[in-house]
Amino acid sequence: MKQSLFVILFLTTLFTTTEAQKSKKERKEERKERLNALAKQEEEGVIIFNKHNVFGLGLATDGYGVIFEKGFKQDKSRTTLLRFEFFEKKHIKEERVTNPTIFGASNSFIYAKLNNFYQFRAGYGMLKLIGNKGNKNGIEISAVGIGGLSLGLLKPYYYDMQDRTGNLKKRVLFDKRDSGLTLINGAAGLTYGWKEVKIKPGAFLKTGIRFDYGRYNEMVGAVELGLMGEFYASKIPQMYNVKQKQFFFSGFVTILFGKRK
Repeated sequence: MKQSLFVILFLTTLFTTTEAQKSKKERKEERKERLNALAKQEEEGVIIFNKHNVFGLGLATDGYGVIFEKGFKQDKSRTTLLRFEFFEKKHIKEERVTNPTIFGASNSFIYAKLNNFYQFRAGYGMLKLIGNKGNKNGIEISAVGIGGLSLGLLKPYYYDMQDRTGNLKKRVLFDKRDSGLTLINGAAGLTYGWKEVKIKPGAFLKTGIRFDYGRYNEMVGAVELGLMGEFYASKIPQMYNVKQKQFFFSGFVTILFGKRK
């Protein structure tokens, strides 16, 4: 009886191992065939997929940020886009300095800055194919247009300052009229001011050209160049004694990477 059980157990283990090895080999063959099919499609300049997930790093003429995008293929030439962005907008007159009159100043700061200005954008748009790759080493060119809502976040910019007697006053807002605060040690830090954030609703529209150089059709590797306009419901105070704006116009370049499915 024990011998029979041993034989059954041995045969079961052998069968399971054989099937596992066979399944692993089949998966390798299926992946090889899929990659060959992708390479053939790429040779013909055709990209076939249902959707894509893409991450990006963006640099604008007035700031920088990160991007996440989902794309849904509509037909051979059109892809619907959902995009989410988080950026910080800088003012052109911002200049980071260190106070040379203070020995051992804590850190650098931006003189006369009132607020950090962040934007969370949620947009809907379209990617329109202009030209296929043509061959596996080519570049796919598409036009892109995205519009949506922008949620502006104004966070007060705090300083560490000294008065004329040398007493340190931490987390002070900039006010040029206060002559008693004449020496700035440095910025109080990014963590201060979040409890006082003000929300500035707005809208944005961006358009550009995307160059996709991904090695395989299942991979996205692209550079996007374009222009963007943003309008907010009220003026945005970024710097002291500088004209406040509601409309912002900028150019951008974005590096995108991800996968198609």
